[in-house]
Amino acid sequence: MDSTAAPKQRLGIGMVGYAFMGAVHSQGWRTAARVFDLPSEPHLAAVCGRDPRAVRAAADKLGWASAETDWRQLIARDDVDLVDICTPGDSHADIAIAALDAGKHVLCEKPLANTVAEAEAMAEAAARNPGSIAMVGFNYRRVPALALARALIEVGRLGALRHIRLTYLQDWLVDPDFPLTWRLKRESAGSGALGDLGAHIVDLAQYLVGEPLAGVAALSETFVTERPVPAAAPAPATTRGVERGPVTVDDASLFIGRFPSGALASFEATRFAHGRKNALRLEVNGELGSLAFDLERLNELQFFDGTVPAPEAGFRRILVTEPDHPYLDGWWPPGHSLGYEHTFVHQARDLVHAVATGVQPAPSFADGLQVQQVLAAIEESASKDSVYVTVTPTAATTN
Repeated sequence: MDSTAAPKQRLGIGMVGYAFMGAVHSQGWRTAARVFDLPSEPHLAAVCGRDPRAVRAAADKLGWASAETDWRQLIARDDVDLVDICTPGDSHADIAIAALDAGKHVLCEKPLANTVAEAEAMAEAAARNPGSIAMVGFNYRRVPALALARALIEVGRLGALRHIRLTYLQDWLVDPDFPLTWRLKRESAGSGALGDLGAHIVDLAQYLVGEPLAGVAALSETFVTERPVPAAAPAPATTRGVERGPVTVDDASLFIGRFPSGALASFEATRFAHGRKNALRLEVNGELGSLAFDLERLNELQFFDGTVPAPEAGFRRILVTEPDHPYLDGWWPPGHSLGYEHTFVHQARDLVHAVATGVQPAPSFADGLQVQQVLAAIEESASKDSVYVTVTPTAATTN
């Protein structure tokens, strides 16, 4: 490196929330400029949380220069150019709108909001502040194998698409005595497996197909309707006699959909699949071939070329670690695997470039609103015995 080169301009990052998502976002911001040649240097200026002692400890652990306990103070800081929102969905709209109206760039975790009305207000705030970049954190778009799948579909290797099927299975709620956390309350989470997992696979389906869903039909179920209310003190060895509260979100959601092109889609999202820790799987079938992907083998893409003579045909494994594969130019020699956390490094890279160029990135807040409309249509269908519900397209989506 040329030691005489002028130092790069800093891009000050302020993050609200520091739990699981905050930790992986911090990893992304810390690492991006050390792997990729970025137009500006992300500076972890401040992290925000309500508990002064806990947020200070998080700042020290995750690499943030300072800590705040009021997100409004975080937004007001002169050294914060971009606000990264990693809080439960019930606060997304307030923080994002205030940040955009203050002239800040915004990254907001998925789903964009808890309701369509909130998502609409956020998309409107992004539209009236065109100088600010606003992006939704659908990180699985940044898996190199899935970015490669999108590229293969775009250049026509599968021909016209016929089917796409996606499942996202986890098992962390199978214990009926798992406590009643914020993710199990509609007022804080918006929905259950649908918003937590279903939002990801809706976005991925539309990203890969390259068009929004036209309509859906759905079923949903809450298998455990009451759970222990967490106590301030450590939980007792037995849950007998412990206060229980209502679960107000879905535990599982199944739905089908149709794209304007005529391609059909099926989806399953659940947190009740014993043995499945983070099993996001998908398959795309077209007139000329198929693609298949499993997040638990995220460096691999399976490709079936239907134009090959039958005696030679079969799914072949593409190890997505070559330097000319998406995002791989900054990483290790071929064959050296990447992991989940790298998607957040790629997300940070793409967002820093978007800020530097002034070009709104995908997925935009308009894209996030469109996913929210699909989620609302799924809930409406499930509440009406699986009636087919049309999804009204949102203008200015980027896919």
